[in-house]
Amino acid sequence: MEAVGDERTRTGPEQLPAPEALLAAPGYVARRLHSAYTAAWQRHVDPLLTGPQFAVLTAVDAYPGAEQGSLARAVALDRSTMASIVRRLEDRGLITRVTPPEDGRKRLLHLTEDGSTTLHQAYDKARALDKLLMRGIEKDDESALLTRLNGIAEHWESLVED
Repeated sequence: MEAVGDERTRTGPEQLPAPEALLAAPGYVARRLHSAYTAAWQRHVDPLLTGPQFAVLTAVDAYPGAEQGSLARAVALDRSTMASIVRRLEDRGLITRVTPPEDGRKRLLHLTEDGSTTLHQAYDKARALDKLLMRGIEKDDESALLTRLNGIAEHWESLVED
């Protein structure tokens, strides 16, 4: 019998499985996937550049000079989250915001040279992470899974559209 306070046999809190009710809840599974993805991103891609920041840099690279609000929709971010991310990227010198003289409310985004370098350094690591995440899944199954996940994302987004 273990003596009270015997540190040699204690390894920490007991690892309990998730309750079945949670495993059957799509929101819980999505949160679990997001949590694991975020941790994997920090370990394998970049501990400072977040996935959403990478998405914004990727969109700015694809659509240089596009308006901040349009880019937010393209990367599935709400306006306040996008504004916060853009501010951080601008503070790091990775993007510039330009206000066109004809409309002072708009912010047109461009990558800086440092932003382009940061994006390209992270890109190969992000694609390697994608391969790691999909390891063991056949290419046809991977395409079908991504198509299905994107469809689910579009449906969930439609539930909260303004």
